[in-house]
Formats: sequence, C-alpha cells, structure tokens
Amino acid sequence: MPVNLSALQPQDLLPVPGLRIGVTMAGIRKANRRDLVVFALDEGAAVAGVFTSNRFCAAPVQLCREHLGAAAAGGAGIRALLVNTGNANAGTGADGLARARRSCAALGALLGVAPQQVLPFSTGVIMETLPVERIEAGLPAALAALGGANWFEAAHGIMTTDTVPKGASRQVAIGGRTVTVTGISKGAGMIRPDMATMLGFVATDAVIAPSLLQPLLQRAADASFNRITIDGDMSTNDSFVLVATQRAGHDPITALDSAEGRALAQAVEAVAVQLAQAIVRDGEGATKFITVHVQGGRDEAECRRAAYAVAHSPLVKTAFFASDPNLGRILAAVGY
Repeated sequence: MPVNLSALQPQDLLPVPGLRIGVTMAGIRKANRRDLVVFALDEGAAVAGVFTSNRFCAAPVQLCREHLGAAAAGGAGIRALLVNTGNANAGTGADGLARARRSCAALGALLGVAPQQVLPFSTGVIMETLPVERIEAGLPAALAALGGANWFEAAHGIMTTDTVPKGASRQVAIGGRTVTVTGISKGAGMIRPDMATMLGFVATDAVIAPSLLQPLLQRAADASFNRITIDGDMSTNDSFVLVATQRAGHDPITALDSAEGRALAQAVEAVAVQLAQAIVRDGEGATKFITVHVQGGRDEAECRRAAYAVAHSPLVKTAFFASDPNLGRILAAVGY
C-alpha cells in the first residue's frame, strides 16, 4: 500500500487550454487495461524535456532528444506526445529505433503533422520487441477520445507497477489572468536521482518565451525528481516533459527572475515536487516516507552528496524499516 498517499480524484486535475488527451486500450502487453495515451498540442505550444543519463537509454529517449533538438534548431514545433506502457522499447537496438520512428510516423499521419513533431515515450518491460502494430491499431481510438478533461484517465494509462495514479494541479495569477499547471507521473521502481522520474508530464497554459522553458524545467527537476530515491537504480527510460501552450492571455514572461517568472516557477515546482513525492510514497516495498535535511555543508553539492549517502544506504534503510533510531548508521553514511 502507498505510504500516506491520498487517492487521486478526477476533479483534482484541471484541464490546460491548448492541450487535449486521448487514452485507449491497445493490448500492448495485457488486455483490458489503458496502455496508450496521446497528448495533442495546439500549434504554437513550446516543449522542453530532461531525460535519463543511463548509457543504455531507450529508443524513445533517443528520438525525443532528436526531435526536440530539431525543434530548437528552428524546425517545426512539437505537436503530440505518444506514450505506451507495457513495453519499454529499451535494449532493442536498431529495430527498436525503427519501431519508435514508425509509431511517430503513424500518429503524425493521423494528425497531419511530421513524424519529427511527435515525441514518443515507452515504459514497461525492457529488452522486448515493441509491438508497434498494436500501437498503430490503437491510435484511432485514442484520437477519437481526445478531450481536455482526460488527465485522470492518462494518469492511469501511463502506470506500470504503480498501485495508484499520480497527479497534481496548481493555479496562480499572472498578469491578471489565471494560469493552470497540471501534471501526472508514474514510477515505483528503478528510482534514483539523475533522473529519478520514470515518466512525468506537466503542462501549463502560461505565455512564456520558449527559450525559458528548458531552464524552468531543469530547475523543477532538480528540486523534485532529481532529489528522490527508492532503490538507487537508474532507469533506461526516465523522461520529464514540460509543455507551455501559451493560451492564458497574459503578457509573455521574458525572464524567470521577474515576478511573473517566479510565480510560474513556484507553481511548476510545486506540481513536480508533489508528483515526485507520490512516486516515493508508492515505491515498490515502501513502508516509510523519509525526508533528509542536511545543514552545515560547504556548499549545496556537498550537502546533496551527504543526503544521497544516507538515502542510498541499505543499513540506514533497514534501520528505518524496523523503526530503529540507529543514529550510528546515519553517522557512518555521512562519514564515507
């Protein structure tokens, strides 16, 4: 059971204008479960992403980097995210890349956009062939289900070993307009910093200079998904994406250190932290939720190293599991 994690409700997740979501059952690994999710973005949306640093990163991670790089270099903007569960398409070599490209082409053709305008994401079993034919067959149903209020269904549709769906929303006033930030995540195992998400998707209707989206996302990741650990293992598929649909109607945010930029950053970070903490609370085998605070270090990097030493220590974890206040194990971890 999750550790003090409240059940998510559909009304907890607010629609983001300029973004629609469709979810369906494609039978990618198991029948009768939601396993295919499409995010359709209106033209003009800005997208940024951070990904696993694992050397064996999955085929969809490689394509996401390629397609985002092309968009940043002046190519056509991203118009869709395609997510499948049940199969990670990792450790699959050239065939895995070809199948990921084929899935992007299939969705692009149905939406009338180029394959490079689609970002693919996969999660599930590693080193198995991606059943791209099932993805192609399921896409029409996913597109038929497109709607702005489908975040709750999407939170279910990206789950693998999660026991509960994970999502969060915030609203903040910027320039006299109400700006919405909504996100979902999945993950319960192979969780550690650099990156420590699995899959995370956050969207806002804020109007922001596209060049600011990547640093905004990186700040949020460093304060959330890059500060959690469950088992100390790094996934091959970790991805965290931020979408700005530019639909809120306020004057554009042109600096993150402006009042408007700080307000948006705080809302995005709050959603990311809630999603990251939900992953820890739902971690495989988790019975405790522990926050590590470090003071007195020479700098933030040293404090972070000490915190990770404590959080990754098997001996510290066994003490916490037994509710044994064994401070010597914490001392030893910080010392090494």
